[in-house]
Amino acid sequence: MAHKVVEILTDKKAIDTVLLDVRKVSLLADYFIISTGEVERHLDALLEEVGRALKAEQTLPLHTEGAAGSGWILMDYGEVIVHLLSPKMRAYYRLEELWKDARMVVRVQ
Repeated sequence: MAHKVVEILTDKKAIDTVLLDVRKVSLLADYFIISTGEVERHLDALLEEVGRALKAEQTLPLHTEGAAGSGWILMDYGEVIVHLLSPKMRAYYRLEELWKDARMVVRVQ
């Protein structure tokens, strides 16, 4: 499923999408996906497309929080957690640095 989400985000022109394998460093999930949307509308479009595509495969998030206006949306699919961030929030929180011990599976720039 993680690779499917990366493909969806890439197709929707997300910026700098990273797939991290966090299984050895976190009990929260198996994979984190971190991606950037240029503006609020772009973040909303990314959220909608990931949700729509996975729902079509009978996969629903366990939890979704945040909003495009806040600059950070989190979609929790259990084994995969998707972080959609504005450029400002991505630079501020630097999630890749926080999870630097995780294995980077793929990065689409």
